[in-house]
Amino acid sequence: MAPRARPVQAPANYGLGAAKPGEKLPWETVAGWIEASRNYWICTTRADGRPHAKPVWGVWLEEMVLFGTSDESVTGRNLRRDPRVAIHLESGDEVAILEGEAGPLDRPELLEPFADAYEKKYDYRPTQFSPEAPPWSLAPAKVLSWTEADFTETATRWVFCNQPG
Repeated sequence: MAPRARPVQAPANYGLGAAKPGEKLPWETVAGWIEASRNYWICTTRADGRPHAKPVWGVWLEEMVLFGTSDESVTGRNLRRDPRVAIHLESGDEVAILEGEAGPLDRPELLEPFADAYEKKYDYRPTQFSPEAPPWSLAPAKVLSWTEADFTETATRWVFCNQPG
């Protein structure tokens, strides 16, 4: 089910237009950007509060970003301690910033579709994932999106149905 479109909360001097949220940038367009993205930037926080960001490969499947990172990596350690995460795409022209809490994928029935989509996208089939060692998943609480060329008319905050606001 598609998320609800809401206005972006921004200072008045950002000049956001009168277009209704989602009117000029429909969710299907934003979801297409997320699905097509080759690299996803995973942004976490270290125990001492310093930020950490790194690109990973992943797939958009059933309104979730599924990706892999070792539990021993900085990203894995950060996520185990604090699951809050921001994930953004490479483009500054077609922007999608996903926010929420990541965790190990708890739907084993998605392991095979994940591997299929990953292989189709990267020409590489991941074999290290299992119900005991699943990929990470982020079902976003919200997504901020816009096009750089038309920011004032396209800026939209997407809120998913299980989230307030």
